[in-house]
This record gives sequence, structure tokens and C-alpha cells, in this order.
Amino acid sequence: MRPLFTFRRAARKWWLAAALVLAAVSPAFPQDVQISPSLLSGQWNAHWISCPGIAPRDYGVYHFRKTLLLPAKPGHFTVHVSADNRYRLYVNGTPVGRGPARGDLYHWCFESYDLAPYLKAGKNVIAALVWNMGVDAPVAQLSNQTAFLLQGDTRAEQSANSDNTWQVYHDTAYRSCATDMGALLHSYTAVGVGDEVNGAVYPWGWEQPGYDDASWLPARVLPAMVAITGYGTDNLWTLVPRTIPQPEERLQRLQAVRRATVKDAGDFIRGQSRTLPPHSNIRILLDQRFETNAYPVLKVSGGKGASIRLTYAEALFDAQGRKGNRNEVDGKDIRGLYDIFYPDGGAQRIFSPLWFRTYRYLQLDIRTGGEPLTIDDLYGLYTAYPFEHKATFASSDSSLKAIWETGWRTARLCAGETYFDCPYYEQLQYEADTRIQALISLYNAGDDRLMRKAINDFYNSRVPEGLTQGRYPSSRLQVIPTFSLFWVSMLYDYWMHRTDDAFLEKYLDAAARVLKWYAMHVDSSRGMLGPMKWWNFTDWNNAFSNGVPDGATDGHSAVITLQYAYTLNQASALFAYFGRKEEAERYRRLAASLAQHTYRQCFDATRMEMANTPEKQAFSQHAGIMAVLADAVPADEQQKVMRRILDDSTLSQATFYYRFYLTRALVKAGMGNLYYGQLKPWREMLKNGLTTFAENPDPTRSDCHAWSASPNYDFLATLCGIMPSAPGFKTVSIAPEPGSLREIKASMPHPYGTLSVHLRRSGEHGIHAEIVLPGRLTGTFRWQGKTVSLKPGKQTVDL
Repeated sequence: MRPLFTFRRAARKWWLAAALVLAAVSPAFPQDVQISPSLLSGQWNAHWISCPGIAPRDYGVYHFRKTLLLPAKPGHFTVHVSADNRYRLYVNGTPVGRGPARGDLYHWCFESYDLAPYLKAGKNVIAALVWNMGVDAPVAQLSNQTAFLLQGDTRAEQSANSDNTWQVYHDTAYRSCATDMGALLHSYTAVGVGDEVNGAVYPWGWEQPGYDDASWLPARVLPAMVAITGYGTDNLWTLVPRTIPQPEERLQRLQAVRRATVKDAGDFIRGQSRTLPPHSNIRILLDQRFETNAYPVLKVSGGKGASIRLTYAEALFDAQGRKGNRNEVDGKDIRGLYDIFYPDGGAQRIFSPLWFRTYRYLQLDIRTGGEPLTIDDLYGLYTAYPFEHKATFASSDSSLKAIWETGWRTARLCAGETYFDCPYYEQLQYEADTRIQALISLYNAGDDRLMRKAINDFYNSRVPEGLTQGRYPSSRLQVIPTFSLFWVSMLYDYWMHRTDDAFLEKYLDAAARVLKWYAMHVDSSRGMLGPMKWWNFTDWNNAFSNGVPDGATDGHSAVITLQYAYTLNQASALFAYFGRKEEAERYRRLAASLAQHTYRQCFDATRMEMANTPEKQAFSQHAGIMAVLADAVPADEQQKVMRRILDDSTLSQATFYYRFYLTRALVKAGMGNLYYGQLKPWREMLKNGLTTFAENPDPTRSDCHAWSASPNYDFLATLCGIMPSAPGFKTVSIAPEPGSLREIKASMPHPYGTLSVHLRRSGEHGIHAEIVLPGRLTGTFRWQGKTVSLKPGKQTVDL
């Protein structure tokens, strides 16, 4: 009897293969490549091209090639590239970049690359994999029709321009699978579908210079002008330069086999080949040990007639559909998005899906046919927006390290070409999530590029009423008025943390239109917001039907009226700075009026709690939180109100998301020291085996949701107390709220350099602080009612 597996050492060490893969990842960032000014001021002379004879808006995968003969290796060879829906660019077989960064048809991104490092004297091949997911596309993916574009920057590069000298192949090896993911998971999903690939039909080696493309067709030139935004007419796409870097990609190996129908099943995850005999059915459950975003890369040889299904999951489910402890696998099964690959029998065949997958667990279901199948390797190419974690945090409570690291992993997995609410289920950019994510990015990485893109994306999303859409880019319309308010708050946040007046000023009119929409909905007889349309989402707690608080739809919601007042106060400061004094004063007065009327009608002085509506039939933490933030509650009552918010379990509770605002209210009321004691939900998630922070307490849909990564902001902004005290972060306020922590050592990026603090408690009430302020930064240090001025450089404070 033949053994189920036979073992042989891989022909090359896995680390050599890893080095080759990593070498293929593009180091080019689009902003480092110059764009000819003439291309930014008019029409291009390249053409949008497609494949002849196809239904242009249907699902399809296509390969494009162009052969160039160069007399010598060029010093520079800059090109600008875009596609609909997506592309993967290769030069002489080496992957160079992915794109285009997601936008909309009026702001369709192109990437710029210097191809010179990949070119040589003589024959060269520029190739692109282009795909259109049709009706199966992710909701975040907008589209017009299948197309590809490449424009040389100057006359020297225009021999590469896309036109009918390019050749194209319609790859029928691909079709969609996992089209029922929402039904399978009993949840809303928006990430698109899986890839089912027939290796017998795939044009192996198509991107290599030696490939024979004689049977390929000349590309079809589309009757569409290539135009930059502000130019052209009758445009199908209006182009804008990409403003964010290419994603990070690096090799990431799976860590463990958790379950298998055979012994010693996991050698291939260490780069050691394994051969499976014919006519076998094998199941192997692999564990990354932590959640990740990656392009899985499967390398196989032989195995004609086999099928390999790869299923991806954040967690496993028991028979009742519960996740339970994420580390446990016994009695649980996998369900979720999957891909299928059918090998053709060739050697060293590589399968990788068109889009990255999110997973902690990856299951292989393998069925072999009449030939043995060798699995040569399986690994992931981790991918994310290339944030660099510049902030540091350590404290006398070593358990906070796990929260800090898990929060950063959560933030990284929820950032790509946009911010994502969650990477597994949606990959959509929502204002409410994004506001928190952007602050985490600023404090932890000091990188504001994705925040700037998000602000602009939401600006571009506006509907005729003046509101932003609740999420964008999105192929489906969704308007969440409360999220438009958070977009205005994002403008305020950017103003406080960055000096960039020209960037911000162009958004003020749009912000004013959002605030006007709300002003038009004020019920003058009550001095509160009246009935409102659209989806007035506030939080996913159990008391708010579909996330909407009492009174939002039929009128007089304290929660949303006070959120509006909170935003008006931010807008008042912002507009005053830009010289729009009359609007600023109007916003200030309206905020005060709304706060006063809501307090008078909804506040229960006996309970010291804010009701959701004037009828006072339901109370929530949310109403009290916004009452404090909007200064609806007098300053001398705010601490009593916050105590009731924390102590009264009958109040409908804030979820992980809204606890961000709970912390803001605690700090505002002078009770930030209680924040350290509010970390139980995050400790419970870690105890339950999560490696990222979830959308909601169990039972939860998403195990990775960026709005729950707020500790990575609050460890610096609240425990250390580091906050801007003037626009542009030109001065800093350091007001630590360490709770019972005895020591904190932290640093964070600031526009002037690195800001660091080392705090040590002395006795019951004292503190010793060593502070380094970068550049010309000045500020204040506050501790228990005492204030000390801070100057640039290193200094010591004892209070």
C-alpha cells in the first residue's frame, strides 16, 4: 500500500523563493515619480484600450502585452498607468505595481512608475493583467467598462503608449465563485467574490519576454478621450494622480497545522514539498496564529485533474454558529470566502487570487485525480497601506502591550487604498470609522496621506442635498447624515494636527452645506432637530433599532441634536480661523441654543441623566456622552453625569465604537483618570483569543474593525495626555491621566519630529516627568491643577 504522502526536499530553499518574491515587490511610490506638466493640463495621446468582441461591463480577465526594442538601457522611463476595474503591471516578468487606487469615475486614479530599473537594451515586454468583476465587483469598486491605459511621460517613453499595437488575450481560465458569501455567513458582505481558475486554460508565462503571443489579438482602441480632471468632454473616466503610496507587500508564512486528515501535513508551509497520491481527498486546516491581509501564493507541480479549494476565515464556527474562543478548533468548522484552483499538470504552477484575502484560518480541501499532486509551497504576501509604526508605548502594566500591539494590527488591516471599516466583510470607507482611524494614523505613524485622501473622497461623494454619502467610494448609495457630521469633525481634526490651510479651505463650503442641512431640520417650536430622512445611525447597541436612536426619524432625538451641537462648536472654531466670522458666530449661537433646549427638555435632574427624547422614556449613555461633549450639561454637573453614565447599567450601552466618545467625555469632565479602568472590553477580547479588535462584543460579525482600535490613540492622547493646544499642533498640552499606572514611557511622531514622555508617579499625588519636545514646539504640562510651561528640547518636571 502506498503511503498517502511521500516526502522530498524542495529543489530550492524556501528562503530563496521568498527573496525572489520580495525582490519582485515594487519599491516605487507614485509621489516620487515626476509627471510631465503637459500631461496634467490636457489630453493624453495614449488610448484607452480593451479586448475585441467582449461584453465591456461583464466579468472578465485579460492579459495585455507590448514589446519594446530599446537601443540601450534607459536612465529613466516614466509611464502612467490605469485600468478599469484593476490591473497588475509587469516588466520583463517582474511585477512592478498594482492599481488603480480606488476612486470614482470623476476622480479615476492613475499610477506613475519609472520602469528603467526593469528594462534592458534590446527586447523588453511590458505586460498587464486587467480584470473586471462585473456585477460581482466589491461594493467599494466603481466601474465604467473594461479598459487599460498606459501613457509615456515624454516623447522618449511614448513608444509604450497603449494603442492597437498592444496585444490582448481574453483569459477564460477565470470565473467567479463564492458568490453566496452573505448567505453563507448570514451577514452583510461587500468584498466581492472568489476566483475559480482552470490551469489547463491559463496562458502560463504570459508576462515573460519569451512567451509566444502570435495568436493574441490587437487591442481594441476605445472611442473615449483620455482626459485629466478639468479637461476633455464626453469622458468615460476623468483621471487624477494617485496621492498615496503603493501597498506594502512582504512574505508571511503560515504558522501551524491545526487539523488534518493525514499525518505530517504541514511541511509545505515551511517551503518543503509534499506529494499527494492520486485519487485522494485531503483536508488541512492551517492557522496563521493572527489575523492578516495577504495574497495567498500556492505553488504546485503535477496533479492534472486535481482541485484545490482554499477557504479563508477570521474564526471558526461551532454547530450553533458561534465563534467562541478564537484559538479553539475542536468541534468547529470553517465557512467563508474561498478560491478554487485546478492544476494542469505542469511544474511549479503558481496560483494567487486577483485580490488579497483576509484570514487567520486557511483550509485546503484537495481532491486529486489520476496523477500525484505535489504542493511545493504555500505562503502569504502580506499587504496593507505602508504605515510605519513610529509611536512607542510601555507602562508599569505589561498587559497593555498586548492591547497596543493588537490595536495597531487592527488599524493596519483596516487601511489599504482607503480606510476600511473591516477587511473581511466590507472594505468600505465610512466617515465614523475613518475619523477614529485617521487620528490613530496621525498619532502612531505621523502619516496624513490616507487621511487627506479620505477627506477628499467624502467631499467627492456629496449628494444634491449637500450631505456626504455615509461611505465612499461605493457603487451603492448610502446616506448617513450623522456621518456627514463626523466628516466635518475630520476637517477640525486635520486643522488641529496639521498646518495646511490651502488643503482645508476648499472644503469649508461643503462643510457649511452639511451644517445647513441640519439647520433646515431644526424644529423651531422645540429647539431640537425634528424628523429626519435617510439612515440616522448612531451605534450598534441593542436598544437602538438598526442603530438609530429614539427620535431620529420622527423627531427630537437628544443624541443627534447634541452631536450636531458638538460639531457646530468645532465648525465655529474652524470657520473663525479662516476669517468666516459671521458663520462662526452663527454656529456658536445655534450650538448653544440646541444644547440649552435639549438640556431643558431631556435632562432628568433626579436621575442626573440625559434622556433620548423629551418624553424621557428611554435613556442612553450616548445622550449623556454627547451632552457633556456639547456642553449641554453645566460644567459643575458634568462629573455627576459621567458617574451615572458609568454606574447605571440600565442605560443603553455604548459599544466599542462609541466608547471613543465616552473617553472624550471623561477627559472633558476632568475624569480621564478613569480611562485606564475602562479597558475591560479589550482585555476580554484578548482573553477570547482575538488577535484583532472586533466590531462588537460577541456575538460579533467582524473580528477586525478599526473603530475598536481606539486605545492606540488613547494610550497617547489620554493616558499620556498629549493633545494639540493650537491649530497645526503648533503647541502641545500634556495632561497625563494615568489612573493607577505608576510609570509610562511613550513617544509619538509630531510634524516637528519625535515627541517623547517618561512619566513616573511619586507618592500618592506627585509625578516626575521627563519630556522631549521636538523642533520649535512649545506647550504646557498640567497635573492636578498645576501648570508648567514647556520649551523645545529635553526638560524635567516634578509636581
